[in-house]
Amino acid sequence: MQVSVRDNNVDQALRVLKKKLQGEGVFREMKLKQHFEKPSEKKARRQAEAIRRARKVARKKLERDGTL
Repeated sequence: MQVSVRDNNVDQALRVLKKKLQGEGVFREMKLKQHFEKPSEKKARRQAEAIRRARKVARKKLERDGTL
């Protein structure tokens, strides 16, 4: 990953870098790796995330269709 610094504006480059890292899920992954997660907890978390994503997609579809 590469971020260019223009006009010695390091603050703006840091903001861009943070946004890119957040978009790729690096911060979320670091947070998850801070502590050991049992395999059963990992499975339950992934299932919950899948359900959340499915509900979000369904909600977006309903909004697009105009029924909600």
